[in-house]
Amino acid sequence: MQATAYTYDPETRGGSVLLDDGTPVPFDGAAFDAGGLRLLRPGQRVRVETAPGADGAPRITLVTLQTF
Repeated sequence: MQATAYTYDPETRGGSVLLDDGTPVPFDGAAFDAGGLRLLRPGQRVRVETAPGADGAPRITLVTLQTF
């Protein structure tokens, strides 16, 4: 799934993305590390993979740059 980076905290390596419908979804440092990225800037297009969270809401498990 594609999204746009919205926030990023280099201390925790967590942040949030905006899905194409405008829904913000947070991600943690583990999801960021899984993508092998070193930095993320707000506005960058990213690809995310999700899994159902404990509450049934999507949880991001991977964040990486969108490539064509």
